Amino acid sequence: MPVEKIAGDTLVAGSINKTGSVILQATRVGKDTTLARIILMVKQAQNSKPPIGRMADTIAGYFVPTVMIIAVVSALAWLNFGPEPALAFAMVSATTVLIIACPCALGLATPMSVMVGVGRAAESGVLIRNAEALQSASSITTMVLDKTGTITRGSPEVTDIVLTSTVTENEALQLAGALESRSEHSLALSILNAAADRDLTFEPAEGFLALPGMGIEGKVNAREVVLGNLKLMHSKAIDCTAHLEQVATLAEQAKTPLLLAVDGAIVAIIAVADPVRHDSADAIERLKHNGIRVVMFTGDNDATAAAVATSVGVDTYIAELSPQGKAEQVAALQRQGEIVGMVGDGINDAPALALANVGFAIGAGTDVAIESADITLMRDSLHGLADALAVSKATLSNIKQNLIGAFIYNVAGIPVAAGVLYPVFGILLSPVIAGAAMAFSSVTVVTNANRLRLFTPQAH
Repeated sequence: MPVEKIAGDTLVAGSINKTGSVILQATRVGKDTTLARIILMVKQAQNSKPPIGRMADTIAGYFVPTVMIIAVVSALAWLNFGPEPALAFAMVSATTVLIIACPCALGLATPMSVMVGVGRAAESGVLIRNAEALQSASSITTMVLDKTGTITRGSPEVTDIVLTSTVTENEALQLAGALESRSEHSLALSILNAAADRDLTFEPAEGFLALPGMGIEGKVNAREVVLGNLKLMHSKAIDCTAHLEQVATLAEQAKTPLLLAVDGAIVAIIAVADPVRHDSADAIERLKHNGIRVVMFTGDNDATAAAVATSVGVDTYIAELSPQGKAEQVAALQRQGEIVGMVGDGINDAPALALANVGFAIGAGTDVAIESADITLMRDSLHGLADALAVSKATLSNIKQNLIGAFIYNVAGIPVAAGVLYPVFGILLSPVIAGAAMAFSSVTVVTNANRLRLFTPQAH
């Protein structure tokens, strides 16, 4: 929502002047500007991320030397204790051990699952930048949601029309639209859109006058029409006593009440607000149902934050945060041992997105936010966030299945290849059979990874 500025106030570069003109003095330039500091914070946060170790590499790092030692020990045992031809038995045993223990399946386990998981996420409208983000998302304990543009739609709309006289809702919108058609204010577009949705037509008002910080006035069909806040009504000596309670109620709901007066009498109250996305509450409930703590950050005032948090079921919120403040709060959560996911759409969210363990950007957001995030949600819905977490957990589970299966297979096959069954059953595994078994283990891993293609995130 627009903020009224007076002489001496600070302006941030990139702000939009909605009405009138402004003369300003640049007090910070270059590296000292707010945008430059945001870019610096993003770079610092990206560089501070700890590298995530690769599970398969760690296992293979211990497994391969161990197998080579076992192969050598097996060959020596056959040479010293085996029947003739001892050298042939030793060569077959060592070769078979190396073949059957070849960690092909271990090497395929992670990349195959990640490749299929990333593809499945893309089909759900979730674009994942790297495998680390996919794996980290499965461990998130706290999800931080920006309010404007993430939980809400990010643009004001008419939410209520409270009638206080004999005029109809359409007539109230026509009167307000006649005034707002000459206005530059951001609230004007919300009223004009509401009128257009109802196919209402009207002539622009005559004698239009914008009163900064209060509202607008003009003549519509020779009638004096005033639209604005209580301050404007008081300045025009228009009695609002009977409507103060309704105005207060709307304000408590994070709505901006605009009083519409015709010829000195209040005829309607038009409430404008940045509405909550229709599915935000359900998506947040999905996150909480999966054991994730949900926190809301916003730069708005506490009253607005409280109203939005209550409406969508968020228990914890922090209001009046600057871009740096959001990043600091993310860092504070991480110091408490939380694995933090952050969802945002604007430039002011970029530092927090980069600092979080996993950053999620709304696809309709700014390029800076998308560039700072690890995962981009192409749908303007928080259900995409819940879907991303579900795909992440399913992928990590699939990776573990592959790794455990491949590891157990190799561990079980090595003793047989070394010849432990020969003294009792006279069985010594052929290198050809070992090669076939090794290939079969890779096929098993690939087949299991492809099961992710059938995975569908649950709505609840």
